[in-house]
Amino acid sequence: MLAILLAVTLAAPSPAPSDAASLSWLTGSWAGSQDGTDAEEVWTAPRGGSLLGLHRDVSSGRTVSFEFFRIEASNGALVYWASPGGRPATPFRAVESAKSRIVFENREHDFPTRILYWLGSDGALHARIEGTLQGKPAGEEWTWRRTH
Repeated sequence: MLAILLAVTLAAPSPAPSDAASLSWLTGSWAGSQDGTDAEEVWTAPRGGSLLGLHRDVSSGRTVSFEFFRIEASNGALVYWASPGGRPATPFRAVESAKSRIVFENREHDFPTRILYWLGSDGALHARIEGTLQGKPAGEEWTWRRTH
């Protein structure tokens, strides 16, 4: 029984980190293709208490979407600031983490309300957004491989 309790305790997500350096596993250039769209995501190394990132989708030789990101400590927790298409940034507060996994949330935002990143056992970077669209649960997921 003690072994089961210990295994459950070790596998459970820990409280969200408050130090950007804990997300060094995001660092690098990542790329992948899905449904005819080539996606790139780039994250700087944690420095000065933050990480900076950008995402670009290219389809038929044209940029069809882009987004700027920053993750930084604020009031004792990490906050993910998303700025799709150059619009004003929206904050998502880190709510849980595990080794090479982080979940950000903003329940007041229309869509998404959750942003998840994790590094797979095969070295691929995964991202997922979740929320509600037209009254139904919705989500989208990406998988990228390291390019640098």
